[in-house]
Amino acid sequence: MKIPALDLKKQIAPIRGELDAAIKEVIDHAGFILGERVERFERHVAQYCNVKYAIGVSNGTDALSLALLALGIKSGEGVICPAFTYYATAGAAAAIGAVPVFADIDKDTYNISVESVRKILARKSKVKIKAVIPVHLYGQCANMSGILKLARKYGLKVVEDAAQSFGAEYKGKKSGTLGDCGAVSFYPGKNLGAFGDAGAILTNNKSLAEKIKILRNQGNRNNYIHLILGRNNRLDSLQAAVLGVKLKYLAGWNNKRMEIAEFYNRNLASLPIKVPFVADFTTHIYHQYVLRVQGQSKGLLEYLRQKGIDSRVFYPIPLHLQECFKYLGYKKGDLPEAEIAARQILTLPIYPELSREEQDYIIQSVKEYVNG
Repeated sequence: MKIPALDLKKQIAPIRGELDAAIKEVIDHAGFILGERVERFERHVAQYCNVKYAIGVSNGTDALSLALLALGIKSGEGVICPAFTYYATAGAAAAIGAVPVFADIDKDTYNISVESVRKILARKSKVKIKAVIPVHLYGQCANMSGILKLARKYGLKVVEDAAQSFGAEYKGKKSGTLGDCGAVSFYPGKNLGAFGDAGAILTNNKSLAEKIKILRNQGNRNNYIHLILGRNNRLDSLQAAVLGVKLKYLAGWNNKRMEIAEFYNRNLASLPIKVPFVADFTTHIYHQYVLRVQGQSKGLLEYLRQKGIDSRVFYPIPLHLQECFKYLGYKKGDLPEAEIAARQILTLPIYPELSREEQDYIIQSVKEYVNG
């Protein structure tokens, strides 16, 4: 049996007619950048997240950079990021000249450690820290109460990286809506994925929303009147149309992911493997279903691949040890929880269209390896 990490063809097939019609509408109107279709999608996202403003942008990485710029983060200022996440979180800060300052993670949720952030802020630093980016990794929210408390104490801006958690809730509020801004990715592989790159920024601040709209469009409010130095980070209408169709199905898709995760949890409970821990302040929408193996995950990973199961590691090298961030001066051992997690975790395929037969095969294969 061959089981991919994600099967977008199965997702698309039942809604192909709606998607084709939405794309045709854009083509017929020949308006391909921003415009009414993007505005419609922005309204629907804002309603879904119960937030005042949603601004469509080119991708999730640009959403982070634009949010930081709009919040006034300048070149040379520090932005705290977790060391265990995708490159884009820190890369977006570095791209505007800011300095990534890496924090360790909570060993259970894999999200940013509030205690690690506290220690960073308490020590003397050559870099003036102005912002923090908590990442809601794998589909559950970080400890936002702890982060927001520290942000208030030290006067920090908070940009939530909700790239993997769109639809998850923190104490009843949607991820991405608790800080100053929330950055969302609609990369095709996300729970809500476009047919290319796309993203959004969430905020309840009107002036911030207006500034982001100007920044994403070359600093331009009206044609050829450039108010500030902006960027070309606009969302195109085709992606907005596709996402508008898919958004209607997101809640059901996320619920199905939770059902599959619960099935995995029940059937793996007796094994000496750590299944996902879900904190009591958050829901988990399982963008990834992550197992943790004592020692190293390499053996189980290779076995599952031999069985045709597309298991992966997100992420094998923590950011503080990546070559591109060598200039920051971190070394092995600086952030131990992130380094241990990178060695011990692996994923199981999880997506709404995964059949029960495929789920059983995955469970059987894990048990075969563990039980010898």
